[in-house]
Amino acid sequence: QLQLVESGGGSVQPGGSLTLSCAVSGYSYSSYSMAWFRQAPGKEREGVAGMDMVSRVWYANSVQARFTISRDNAKNTLDLEMDSLKPEDTAMYYCAAALARTYSYTWAIASEYHYWGQGTQVTVSS
Repeated sequence: QLQLVESGGGSVQPGGSLTLSCAVSGYSYSSYSMAWFRQAPGKEREGVAGMDMVSRVWYANSVQARFTISRDNAKNTLDLEMDSLKPEDTAMYYCAAALARTYSYTWAIASEYHYWGQGTQVTVSS
C-alpha cells in the first residue's frame, strides 16, 4: 500500500513557474513507476509526465520542454517543475503510482496506476 500526498499548487500568472511535490509513504517506493496527471473541468484526466523505476521519462507533447519530472527514492518524493505556464495548464494535478513498469505507450493511461493522491490545484491566469 502506498499513500500519496501532493503539494505546491497555487495561482500564477502566465509565464510563471510552480513546482509540485508528491510525498509517498509505503513500501518499496523505488519499485513503482510514477506519473503526474491533470484534469481540467469538463475534460478527461490526461498524463502530463511519467517516470519508471529506472528513471526513463516521458512527457505529453503539450508540456514538453516546459515541465520536468524528477524523483528522489531516498526521500520518497516525486516532483514536477513547471515553467512557462499557460492558462491551458490550469487543472487539478494528481500524483500516481503503478505497481508495474510503464512504457512509452502505457505511461499516460490512467488505468495503469494503482494509487492516487488527492490532487493539488494549479491555476494560471492574469
